[in-house]
Amino acid sequence: QLQLVESGGGLVQPGGSLRLSCAASGSTLDYYAIGWARQAPGKEREGVSLIRSSDGSTYYTDSVKGRFTISRDNAKNTVYLQMNDLKPEDTAVYFCAADIFEPVDGSTWRSVLSAFEYWGQGTQVTVSS
Repeated sequence: QLQLVESGGGLVQPGGSLRLSCAASGSTLDYYAIGWARQAPGKEREGVSLIRSSDGSTYYTDSVKGRFTISRDNAKNTVYLQMNDLKPEDTAVYFCAADIFEPVDGSTWRSVLSAFEYWGQGTQVTVSS
């Protein structure tokens, strides 16, 4: 049974950076697509980014393009989300998720991510001065 644990969240000033980690246990991540989603207070959970297992293709929601970078280190069984130039609107609980099933292209990644089987417990990111 795959288990995911996020870490790296915290309080940061606008313009600052954080790197979130998603460490997996119970199975190797080599064959899993991994995604990050976030949920702000009073809002629905939204997909932030996803990386495919087959070819490493990455997808991002428009609001984080150019600021966030998803990457994976299969040797460490860990996926990362590097977040730069953080804004107050990035404040949310960030979750990582995994599934064997991956999107075939960039048009479906959000819906595919929302149906992922395995989810972590989340880590809080607060961007405030």
